[in-house]
Amino acid sequence: MRKTPMPDFEISFSPAFDRLQHEVTSLVSAAPVFVLALVIVVLAWMLGRWLSRRALIDRVGRYNPFMQELARTSVRWLVLALGVLVALEILDATALAGAILGTAGVLGVALGFAFKDILENYLAGILMSIRQPFSPRDHVVIDGNEGIVASMTSRATILVTLDGNHLRLPNALVFRSVILNYTRNPSRRFEFDVGIGVNEDLLRAQAIGIEAIASLEGVLDAPPPRAFIASLGDSNVQVRFLGWVDQRSHDFAAVKSEAIRLAKTALEAAGMDMPEPIYRLQLQSFEPPSTAQSHASPTPAAPRADPGVDTRARDEIGTRIEFERAMDPDARGRDLLDETAPRE
Repeated sequence: MRKTPMPDFEISFSPAFDRLQHEVTSLVSAAPVFVLALVIVVLAWMLGRWLSRRALIDRVGRYNPFMQELARTSVRWLVLALGVLVALEILDATALAGAILGTAGVLGVALGFAFKDILENYLAGILMSIRQPFSPRDHVVIDGNEGIVASMTSRATILVTLDGNHLRLPNALVFRSVILNYTRNPSRRFEFDVGIGVNEDLLRAQAIGIEAIASLEGVLDAPPPRAFIASLGDSNVQVRFLGWVDQRSHDFAAVKSEAIRLAKTALEAAGMDMPEPIYRLQLQSFEPPSTAQSHASPTPAAPRADPGVDTRARDEIGTRIEFERAMDPDARGRDLLDETAPRE
């Protein structure tokens, strides 16, 4: 049987070398265009930095350092993006530019869903920094959280609670919550109820309580203290006393506490009946009841003189607030709150 001779195979690298030579030649010939595109990108970056430092950009955010930095960054990246688009046009890579923009759009949507909370806090910080709902050291209640404002960053609002703890609230929560600001109006009203016996002269009881409250240091003369009947209880009449305190000079809690003490002491000294709730108990026993011993009711003690309780305002957590502002790396030099900025 005759064998068929095998054909000879010859491996040639000449086509590969020819292709490589062609690509190198094309690359060398296009080098000036690449250099020009690179120069345009560098010039765009330098132009963006120069424009971001102009006085016009500073005036845009003169009331807000965060907006100032945001404007500078936006100008830099906008000019750089224009430079990149021009460079791609020179390189005849407009299709690549369209693909990049399309990819950036899809990527932006994906990142928007992935980092929804972060972006929401960031945007809320921008909006609140423009029209600030509070200032540093304001006493506020936000979504049930009470404290003193320490600072506000691009992500969170920092409070120091009344017991000296660090409280960090997301800006998105602060932006959509109801904010109660005790500091915005320096005058603050306190109130408390006193139970008076149903057979007492209620007008006289009101006058006695008002006179006692008005004599307290820290209670404002205008508007003056007031009293009115709030409700009828089971065994007494609830009389409500009102008074106003200037929080800039006196402590609200201390004035209210002393007002309650003075009103109680004055009413007792005037012989007013302040009955406690009465409960009726029925006891059954199979043993003969023992003879109850009568006890004479003690004579009420005379009201003591005012010991001079200090009701002046105290800055008990001021040092803690300064410590928080110094230790927080986000707030250091980037606090979005400014006492001179426009406020809502």
